[in-house]
Amino acid sequence: MADSPATNGGAQPNVPSLNALAQYCKDFSFENPSAPRSLQPQAQGPQINLQVNVNAKALSETDFEVDLALSGDAKVGDDVLFAFELTYGGVFRVQNIPQDQLHPVIMIECPRLLFPFARQIVADAVRNGGFPPLYIDPIDFVALYRQRAAEMQAQGVGQTATA
Repeated sequence: MADSPATNGGAQPNVPSLNALAQYCKDFSFENPSAPRSLQPQAQGPQINLQVNVNAKALSETDFEVDLALSGDAKVGDDVLFAFELTYGGVFRVQNIPQDQLHPVIMIECPRLLFPFARQIVADAVRNGGFPPLYIDPIDFVALYRQRAAEMQAQGVGQTATA
């Protein structure tokens, strides 16, 4: 029996694949504007606000840059204890994915792969700022995708693979 690419370690033709080629911190900011006062015990727990955004652009027919943007703050009343902004990016190679499934793969699966790394960067920065680490709860990227699709549809904007 002759060796085929599938049996000698080569890639199988036409098999769907998603590969992370690179991951990187694109932009990051952490502020502790009221230090050291903000580090004193507080009478009440802070209100945590978090915003999440995903953007993607095609670099080639198979390669896409995906940015996961996380921003947030912690406040007690009107006082900001800390604030952060992180854009964590990745370059992904997507092959043999049907065209009708390409956009969801890029906008759901790619940020899902980036999220644990971005979450750790935020947790470490908050801890290094003198607070208990902020471990962001897992994000439902499917729900986020559907919400964004509904907003775009309401605005009459079509989706593209490079959203």
